Amino acid sequence: MFKRLIWLEWKSFFRSASMGKSLGLKIVMGFLALYFIAIFLFFGIGLFPIIKEHFPEADPLIFVNNYVLVWLLAELAYRFLLQTLPVLDIKPLMVLPISKRKLVNFVLIKSLFSFFNFLPLLIIIPFGIFNMYKQSHPDLSIIAWMIALSFLTLSVNYANFIIKKRFTENSKALLPFILLVLGFFLLDYFEVFKIGLWFGSVLDQIIETPYYAIIPVLLFIGLFKWNQLNLEGKFYLDATLKEQTKSADTKEFLWTKKFGDIAPYLQQDLKLIWRNKRPKTTIYMSLLLLGYGMFFYPQDSYQNNPWFFVFVGIFITGIFMINFGQFIPAWDAKYYSMIMAQNIPLKKYLTAKAALMSFSVVILVILATPYVYFGWRIFMLNIVCAVYNIGINIPMLLYAGSFNRKRIDLDKSPFMNYQGTGATQWLVSLPLMVLPVVFFWLFDKYVSFESGMAFLLGLGILGMFFRTNAINFISQVYKKNKYEMIEGFSQKGE
Repeated sequence: MFKRLIWLEWKSFFRSASMGKSLGLKIVMGFLALYFIAIFLFFGIGLFPIIKEHFPEADPLIFVNNYVLVWLLAELAYRFLLQTLPVLDIKPLMVLPISKRKLVNFVLIKSLFSFFNFLPLLIIIPFGIFNMYKQSHPDLSIIAWMIALSFLTLSVNYANFIIKKRFTENSKALLPFILLVLGFFLLDYFEVFKIGLWFGSVLDQIIETPYYAIIPVLLFIGLFKWNQLNLEGKFYLDATLKEQTKSADTKEFLWTKKFGDIAPYLQQDLKLIWRNKRPKTTIYMSLLLLGYGMFFYPQDSYQNNPWFFVFVGIFITGIFMINFGQFIPAWDAKYYSMIMAQNIPLKKYLTAKAALMSFSVVILVILATPYVYFGWRIFMLNIVCAVYNIGINIPMLLYAGSFNRKRIDLDKSPFMNYQGTGATQWLVSLPLMVLPVVFFWLFDKYVSFESGMAFLLGLGILGMFFRTNAINFISQVYKKNKYEMIEGFSQKGE
């Protein structure tokens, strides 16, 4: 049965309308994977000599045990942020004589082959072998330690399963646990209770009594069963349905009528943002990330690298533009086929999207005005970056949207939701953020700071001047890709 399910996954990947984009993304991610494999492997090989060089009196295995808890918490954090849980479309399988237990086990076992589970082994195994070679402890003790650490890592995998399933819909419920971890960190920092040393002493017992390695194995089995029972309890088509009572939202955004014939499209976009969690989150994130400049503007180390302030300026004035624009027209995926069946001019549809993003850039650059405290050059650079965003980056985002093939379900939780993300979103970020930095750096290095600003400003103004021509061209590309986009948006898989 598992063999057939794997075969279905294989066919699902290669028959997807977004296969080309997914394959391209996986190739890029493959190179990143090789990079991280090399880093973790070199660290695993070099960990023993590094500890001996800097802490010659310490026992490397005992020394590492004191920091294992920190590693596990860090691993849980980056898994929560980055790891995508395996999914299985159960609807077509519900009518087949397949037990729920088999399907649930397939999903859980599939998660064990995650790249995140492989990386820690590149540290654990070489470090353990090095200890065996140096005969720092009996071989049986070191093997037991390696087994314990491996199963603790796999336990983190299933703990992440539970946390994501329980807290992604209600991120506020995660706050008490974050405060608890922060509390333990502060107690450890102020040496009131050294929880890291306490956890390390527990692992030391495994070295002294190798049979204690069964405890992490039992923890792994317990978390597996917990996830198994939890998923089986939700293994119904209507498991996520619940009665809700909502007051009707009747906002019509009538003030948009002053924008003429693109007003209806603006109204639809504003309603989409106002009434759905995921697009609404782009507004909250834009306001939150306005403070991004505070990490860099006060630092003396960046004052001699003004090109980096271009990156910051593009980011803080265009964060909504980037977050919203990279998923055009996937926001409308649910009814995109209907839009294409109507007599709706694509030029007006795209012009409305461009107007909304331009308006967001203007609002953000106004809200970024307090950064004048760090100097007029930074203030003026933010304005120049805003003009560049409006003139160059917005048409670039609209053009990249013609290659989107993955739908977005607006009803799903916005928290760490990567649905709709493909190679297009990764690739378009490079010219958006890198090109203006390179242009400015060349002029700043070989001419002057002011010439770099003037060049970016000139590009932005030219882009605004030729926007109509650009949108006419982009609308033709959308028409050319019309049926491929409809087919892609009709598929409900990731």
